[in-house]
Amino acid sequence: MDLQTSRVPPWSSTVVPTCLKTTTIIPIPKKSTVSCLNNYRTIALTPIVMKCFERLVMRHIKTQLPPSLDPLQFAYRPNHSTVDAITTTLHLSFTHLDNKDTYVRMLFTDFSSAFNTIIPQHLIEKLSLLGLNTSLCNWILDFLTGRPQSVRIRNSFSSTTILSTGAPQGCVLSPLLFTLLTHDCAAMHSLNHIVKFANDTTMVGLISKNDESDECND
Repeated sequence: MDLQTSRVPPWSSTVVPTCLKTTTIIPIPKKSTVSCLNNYRTIALTPIVMKCFERLVMRHIKTQLPPSLDPLQFAYRPNHSTVDAITTTLHLSFTHLDNKDTYVRMLFTDFSSAFNTIIPQHLIEKLSLLGLNTSLCNWILDFLTGRPQSVRIRNSFSSTTILSTGAPQGCVLSPLLFTLLTHDCAAMHSLNHIVKFANDTTMVGLISKNDESDECND
């Protein structure tokens, strides 16, 4: 099949062939000295053809998304970057600190194994609520479930395990899917803000006259 000339979108069939979602995991040390399994970052190697399909799907998802998504999520938005997330955080803080008897409290959160926490069925429910069509949602569900996975260390391979939770680390779609899963994670009070770039999150509490009740309520 010629991917450049084919006009049939990948999601027209809601079944992803098993050979295209087979994943080989390569453990990469995060540090020069490894003392435990948490010192490894797992990278998923997937077929090149699948990465091409994922890029097509990602482009289509972006055209389907409503404009009402969280404005403080700066990943996967045209003309936005980590610089915008940092600038927004600083602007919120400095503007508040211009007032008397105020201070700012921040909590920087880095979700551990964020993509592994994705439950496909919950993700699909949220994608449906965002307006993505049924065939596309079913394609994503099939892509994330029933995935054969093995681990390779040098020339040795582990036995194959079938996974139906999480999203592969290193896949094209995984960061976007996590972003959409958490798009409704927003502060309830106007003096609190949750600034996000994919799975990197900064919680900003704007506090006046030692009154932390609003921050605690969120």
